[in-house]
Amino acid sequence: MVKTVVLVSGGGTNLQAVMDSHLFGEIPNCELTAVISSDPEAYALVRAKSANLPAYVVDRSLFPNVQSFNTAVEQKLQDLDAELVVLAGYVHSLGPNALREYENRIINVCPSLLPAFGDSDFNSMEPYERAIRAGVKLSGATAYFVTAGPTGPIILQQAVEVWEGDTSKTLQRRIMEEAEWKLLPKAIAMYCQGQLRVEDGIVHMAGERK
Repeated sequence: MVKTVVLVSGGGTNLQAVMDSHLFGEIPNCELTAVISSDPEAYALVRAKSANLPAYVVDRSLFPNVQSFNTAVEQKLQDLDAELVVLAGYVHSLGPNALREYENRIINVCPSLLPAFGDSDFNSMEPYERAIRAGVKLSGATAYFVTAGPTGPIILQQAVEVWEGDTSKTLQRRIMEEAEWKLLPKAIAMYCQGQLRVEDGIVHMAGERK
């Protein structure tokens, strides 16, 4: 079983998707060990408690700088013996030590078909607004391994049609429902079953065509 820790900061809709998929047996070989929140008021903590999932807070506001905060997060991950780290609405960048320690073991999902709009702030409405302004006909979501750069090795992608008259909020909702909430659990499941390997920044899947 792969010990998996989820980092959160807000409402926890992606966390809920992961917990639901895990409950229904859709993420084999995964042990959801704990949730760590950077905000003591995050509703994600309520979701974790409702699922009887251990939840901890590393409150960003209590630390004088980002370095000390990241060190505390890294220490908590080590204390929990995390093997896989999942970002589910986590609004902070992980420190270099965590990125090195958990290389190709940190999974995130973003509301864009990377590398399109890869320099966006994915914790804001920016990617939806940029997609609408650009007039793209397809947007979507990408599950990927987190690196020090703005993007990382791509695991899975799901396209979502941009409708005429879409607003950033309507597009956001549809991307979450049709893409993000499906991709993140699936990417975790593939990792936990040993189906992913990264070579030269490219994710290869077990059984894929060469």
